[in-house]
Amino acid sequence: MNGIRNLENSTLAKYQVIKEIGKGNMGKVYLGHDPFVDRPVAIKVADQERLSSMEDGDLYKKLFFNEAQAAGMLKHPNITGIYDAGANDGVYYIVMEYVHGGQTLENFCDPQNLLPLNEVITITYKCAAALDYAHKKGVIHRDIKPRNILITEEHDVKITDFGIAVLPEDLGSTMVNHAGSPLYMSPEQIQDQDVTPQTDIFALGLVVYELLTGHHPFQSNNIEAIQHLILNGAIPPIKNYRNDVPDVLERIVHRALARDSRQRYKSAMDMAGDLSLVFDFIQPARESISRQEKFNAVRAQDFFRDFTDNEIWELINASQWLDLPPKSSVIIEGDVDKSFYVILSGAVEVMKSGIFVDTLVSGDCFGEMGFVSGRERTASISTREASTLIKVHSAQIERTSLNCQLRFHKLFLHTLIARLSRATDRIVRTGQPAAHEPSTHAAS
Repeated sequence: MNGIRNLENSTLAKYQVIKEIGKGNMGKVYLGHDPFVDRPVAIKVADQERLSSMEDGDLYKKLFFNEAQAAGMLKHPNITGIYDAGANDGVYYIVMEYVHGGQTLENFCDPQNLLPLNEVITITYKCAAALDYAHKKGVIHRDIKPRNILITEEHDVKITDFGIAVLPEDLGSTMVNHAGSPLYMSPEQIQDQDVTPQTDIFALGLVVYELLTGHHPFQSNNIEAIQHLILNGAIPPIKNYRNDVPDVLERIVHRALARDSRQRYKSAMDMAGDLSLVFDFIQPARESISRQEKFNAVRAQDFFRDFTDNEIWELINASQWLDLPPKSSVIIEGDVDKSFYVILSGAVEVMKSGIFVDTLVSGDCFGEMGFVSGRERTASISTREASTLIKVHSAQIERTSLNCQLRFHKLFLHTLIARLSRATDRIVRTGQPAAHEPSTHAAS
């Protein structure tokens, strides 16, 4: 990285550069400060020598700004945000979200520093959901690996480094296939075939394997041997390294690692849906909620009174069960998430722009508009007291029977229409927007 001059304690465009915090293949990363919005930022600076290279300078420049273009298309809580990009006095830079205290997953792929199973599943679920969002936008990361996934101090997830991502306009190009990190390349990347969302799913399967075992299933001494193992080698059983991994989780990993991309998950959200069911297999018996107790809790809600027993079971299998303590965040204003929630017990508070809006209680639902459109949430919701919710993602409902889907969508539309009708009536009566009407914000 000799081609990058030291920018510490200087100014780059409008940003104050404080100190170097990392290096990568594409340049140095600095901690900076944006004085206009008063927030810390991460500033990635390109290597000037590589930019000036006669051989690959143009390609390097394209790849450098590819990250800004790819990640800039995406706004998801589990994808590192891009704020700005440009050039100043010959210095090319990208300004990104700064993840304070963030660690890469590399730190947790060590046999001596493995995470608990529930954390591995939660991390993988969030990664899969974020990748599904990117794939639906036409972006394929194609360099998913532990080093490119950050864990915040709160153990939230941030996928980063979209430098070699495939954008919608790149699909089908012969220039975009054979690229990535050798240990995390899919068979189709090695064979120079077209990349698809299944390419990222394969790489995520490798990451999960490492998080569970501390070992890579295809580790070897040189690139040719690694590629041979990826194309032909057997996957060592996870139980060789760890005996507390349930069979269902090992099957999920093996499906993600299928050599034929057609045998992998059809979407990253399908993988996330299966991961959400694994919690039932790892909770200690004394703490876990039995399936019958879940059924009884859902059946008791008027919201589901028209569902048959079989449809209730389908809904339970397709949803995530959330037992949350008081003050737990459920929805954050500005996030993007196509999920719908029903409160089974307890109560939640609705806040908009930091102002209290209302309280929702057992039997209420929220998240309708995000479920339908996937747009940014317009309010924040957190638990007021210990609460039990079920969380249903649109992609998971699509995996249920046709009758269950029709029943759910009919109920869903009736609920949404009733909420909008109440909001409209209030506007007609008072001439004021229904600012405190819970439905207008909870539905967002």
